[in-house]
Amino acid sequence: MATAALSCTDVKLKLFPCLSYLQSSPWSEKDGPPPSCCNGIWSLNEMADNTNDRRMACECLKGLIPKFPDIKRNLVESLPGRCKVKVPYRISPSTDCTKTRKKKRRKL
Repeated sequence: MATAALSCTDVKLKLFPCLSYLQSSPWSEKDGPPPSCCNGIWSLNEMADNTNDRRMACECLKGLIPKFPDIKRNLVESLPGRCKVKVPYRISPSTDCTKTRKKKRRKL
């Protein structure tokens, strides 16, 4: 089995700009995540371009959520959609990361 090139540190660094939004008050929820947050999600999704990296990112996110009890879980789960990034798994502590697969490439 190949090892993941992506690290949990990469995941944390890419998603750090999202933290204030995920801890936000209702007035900032309607404005959506900041561009720096969405850029991080997009970049992370591009970096995780194989099954091992996607599973590692999933496990890292799954482990990070409980460490921040003040984040709003509904915002965590809706974050990819709010940023218009298709992530192949639900971001939740209950996600089964073993079901995560590599990104499908479009045929030209």
